[in-house]
Amino acid sequence: MSKGTLRHAALFAPALLALAISPMHAQADRYRTTQSDFGGVGLLQTPTARFADEGAFHFNANRVSPYSRYSISVTPLPWLEGTLRYTAMTNRTYGGENSDFGGDQSNKDKAVDARFRLWQESYWVPQIALGFTDLAGTGLFSSEYLVASKRFWDLDVSLGVGWGYLGQRADFSNPFGGLRDSDRAGREEGDRGGNFSTNTYFSGPAAFFGGVEYQTPWDRLRLKVEFDGNDYRNEPGDPDFEPADSRINLGAVFKVSDGIDISAGWERGNTAMIGITFHTNLMNATGPTKFLDPEPEKRRALPAGVAGQQVDWTDVSKRLKDNAGFEVQDIAVRDREVIVTGEQRTYRNETEGVTRASRVLDNSLGEGSYDWYTLVNKPFGLPVSETSIKAQTLRDYEDNRTDASGLRRDIVNATPSIVDKDTLHTAELDKFDWGLGLGYKQNIGGPDEFLLYQVLARVSAEYRFNRNSWVRGNIGVNLINNWDKFELRGESQLPQVRTHIREYLVTSDVVLENLQYTWTRQLNRDTYAMAYAGLLESMFGGVGGEILYRPFDASWAVGVDANWVKQRGFRQNFDFRDYSTWTGHVTTYTDTGLWDVLAKTSVGRYLAGDYGATLDLSRRFANGITVGAWATRTNVSAEEFGEGSFDKGIYFTFPFDAFFSRSTTSTGTLAWRPVTRDGGAKLAKYYQLYDMTQARDIGWFNDGFGRMVE
Repeated sequence: MSKGTLRHAALFAPALLALAISPMHAQADRYRTTQSDFGGVGLLQTPTARFADEGAFHFNANRVSPYSRYSISVTPLPWLEGTLRYTAMTNRTYGGENSDFGGDQSNKDKAVDARFRLWQESYWVPQIALGFTDLAGTGLFSSEYLVASKRFWDLDVSLGVGWGYLGQRADFSNPFGGLRDSDRAGREEGDRGGNFSTNTYFSGPAAFFGGVEYQTPWDRLRLKVEFDGNDYRNEPGDPDFEPADSRINLGAVFKVSDGIDISAGWERGNTAMIGITFHTNLMNATGPTKFLDPEPEKRRALPAGVAGQQVDWTDVSKRLKDNAGFEVQDIAVRDREVIVTGEQRTYRNETEGVTRASRVLDNSLGEGSYDWYTLVNKPFGLPVSETSIKAQTLRDYEDNRTDASGLRRDIVNATPSIVDKDTLHTAELDKFDWGLGLGYKQNIGGPDEFLLYQVLARVSAEYRFNRNSWVRGNIGVNLINNWDKFELRGESQLPQVRTHIREYLVTSDVVLENLQYTWTRQLNRDTYAMAYAGLLESMFGGVGGEILYRPFDASWAVGVDANWVKQRGFRQNFDFRDYSTWTGHVTTYTDTGLWDVLAKTSVGRYLAGDYGATLDLSRRFANGITVGAWATRTNVSAEEFGEGSFDKGIYFTFPFDAFFSRSTTSTGTLAWRPVTRDGGAKLAKYYQLYDMTQARDIGWFNDGFGRMVE
């Protein structure tokens, strides 16, 4: 160990002692986390053992020459942080100086980081975390680290050990001795990346890093000082990189608002840093006030009970649709119960729709006629769930004679049952519907242009033959599009089922994105079926079907789908290309019971004829926002697959009413995958039976109930 290293370690010796013996005295609300240069909670160039609040979402952009870094960091679980990062290396071009590949665009490096909390901070013991930087990318900035953090009043002290990029100073030889390689042989330049290079993890020499973050008396300002584990003598692709003049980095973070931070610093003793962070919390996001929604029906003076035959059920049906969002199929009575069968078309929060509908029914029927109001939810013609609410308990809750727990006890969720009932009203089917919207497609980090995008206007229309069969289609009109800059043709040893993406996006300004006939049926109490035919997505048309077995309120489900598809023409009209194939999967859905994480596993045949499996893990928050990631491995080798080695990506699903002032059941998904390749490609079906039967999960109802009574 060098004298300089001993000197720096001596400076932090009191902090090391305090990590073991000093209690935590600070107020928790004074100590929010901030982001590092790389994205993720940290100081400047180094991480800490801290984690942002569960559900936190950060977008970071910063510049410290010669790197511009853009990252998204998410904390889907209290002990897990994930970061997706692009680094623009302005000291080198895409493909190298002697290559036409990528033109004069700066080189872009893609990376995914992960950090795991091993031990939560307690009165005496620091918080400890294990982290991986660039754990499955090209490995240009890859490192592994163990770090501990302890808080003392307004100071948060961290100390860690890093390997790889964080350990370039080689303060000491590998502490694992012969268990790991003494030399860190990283990926070769030009490696296709994407694989988990586990043989390099925790290999080579290591170095100390750490520092202090200070919350000043001014709540908006925080100061940082750290000592770095990298000497910057071996920066990727640049033998002339100026090494660090100092191991100490200094910085400050200024809170502009609750959602915006600006950071600045002086790093390596010779380089300035400037950055900005936008952040929110996906778990707590509630969206704007729904001032465009109708007010719930005002409570009317309850008349004496009336018989069902005396009610204007046509008027009730209209009010249920307009005020409660419940499109009625029929209304029936059984003993002292009113049973309304239909579909919730407006309120994503099913609880809100049920309570609004119960008010409409109570206002129409009065007191003493019926004890229970039951809504049978039948989306897409599939009986999925029924919710019964006790009329008197609803009145008691509104009059503060019972609390939320009392109301919940008298709401019964069940699978729809077949009972003898007297049908009093059958609503006419509204056969035609249409709408306007916007669509967006993107590709990030390619050699032709960093961001390739398309914004298009969409016209959608639907015609229902009956409640179980309909035709639906989308027409897209190109508004803004720079995909003409996409010149790179991915070399593929597989049928090109996805890598013709440029041709599909630039050949025509008006496209028929999909046009599909769909038929649904409930086969028995817990089994559902769907068949479909037509232009199933932008690149494929054909025929197929799906069967799903999903017991009511079970933690698992299993489905099977099979499809024969043919590749569509680039103009996305009714033309087809020569390629056709069979594709299908057996899919299991498992609620893990841990932090609302859903594990979805699909095994089967993909569009390019390869066989394999896809694992999809997602976390759904109570407000409907979902964060997920998937990975697919098939019998295609990394060499055959090409850059990226195998298919993987992350996605965010947002309910649209998180952004609008009117309630809606619609959702949108933003997905990111490092590269578009042909291996592991699945058919992008418009409908999925698991999503169509979401109301069979009582947890979904309870989430909405909890938010309704907050």
